[in-house]
Amino acid sequence: MNRFEGILQSTDQLDLDELAALAQRYESLGYRSIWLPDFFGRELVALSSFILSKTERLRVTTGIANIYARDAMSQAQAAHTLNEIYGGRFNLGLGVSHPIGAQMRGQIWENPVEKMTNYLQLLRETRANLPEPFDTSPIYIASHGPKMLKVAAEYADGANTYLMPPDHTTQARKILGGDKTLTVTLPCCLTSDQNLARTIGRKALSIYMPLGAYQRAWNTWGYGDELDGGGSDRFIDAMVAWGNSQSISERIGEYLDAGADQVIMIPYNPDGGFEPPWDLLEAFSPQEGSNG
Repeated sequence: MNRFEGILQSTDQLDLDELAALAQRYESLGYRSIWLPDFFGRELVALSSFILSKTERLRVTTGIANIYARDAMSQAQAAHTLNEIYGGRFNLGLGVSHPIGAQMRGQIWENPVEKMTNYLQLLRETRANLPEPFDTSPIYIASHGPKMLKVAAEYADGANTYLMPPDHTTQARKILGGDKTLTVTLPCCLTSDQNLARTIGRKALSIYMPLGAYQRAWNTWGYGDELDGGGSDRFIDAMVAWGNSQSISERIGEYLDAGADQVIMIPYNPDGGFEPPWDLLEAFSPQEGSNG
C-alpha cells in the first residue's frame, strides 16, 4: 500500500501532555515526520523544540513558517540551534503566506518571488557563517506557481504543494528537476459516506477559498468556475482523498506517479472533534508489518 511519510498536525487544540502523547504515538507508528502549521497560537520554533524533546526519532518540519514572522537571520539561527541540540531532526518549510498574513504582523506585503529569493539568500549566507556543527538540513518552500517553483529549484532543497491536483505535481517536477524534493500535502478522510466527506472537506477548505493565490492556482487547473458554495463535488473530491484505505492509497499513488517524492497526510476525523482518526493513521502507518 502507498503510505505517507509524515503528518501535518494542528496542535493548538491540544494541551502539552496530549501533544507529547500524540507525537510519541506517531513515532511509534513509524511516521518519520510531523509538520507544524504556522497559525496564531503557539510559536512555531518553541513548539518544535518541545516536540523534539519528547521524541527520539521523529523529525519536525515547519509546514509552513511564514517568512514575514521571522527574519532570515533569526530563522537560520533557530534552525541551527535546534539541529545542534536534537541531532539534525528539524527541517525548515517556508512560505510567503498571503497579504493578510503580512498585514496582521504589521508588515508590508512585497513581491512574493523577490521576497522569497532574498530571504533564502540571506538565510543561506547566515548559515554559512554560524559556528560548527554546520546546519545542512534541507530547506523547503511552499511553491505553487511556476515562478516560485523556479525559486525552489535554484535556492531551496525542495518544494511543498498543497491543495493541488496531480497535474500540478507533474508540472512542478518538470520545473524543479530531478534532484529536488517534491512534497505533496494531502487532506484525507477515511469514510465512504460521500456527503460527510464533502461536508468536512468544504469546512476545512473554506479558509482558503477567499485567498487570491489559491483562486488563481485553481483557475489554472480548471476549477475556477467551481468554487461557489464551498466548492463543487468535483473540486472537493480533487482536493480531499476520501473513501476506504484502498481509495486513499490510490490517490497517494497518483501523486507519486506524477513525480512527488513524498506525500504528507492531513488527517480529517469523520466523527468530528479534535481526536485524531487513529483508524486512518494506523491503516497508513509506515511501520514495517503494520496492517492496511
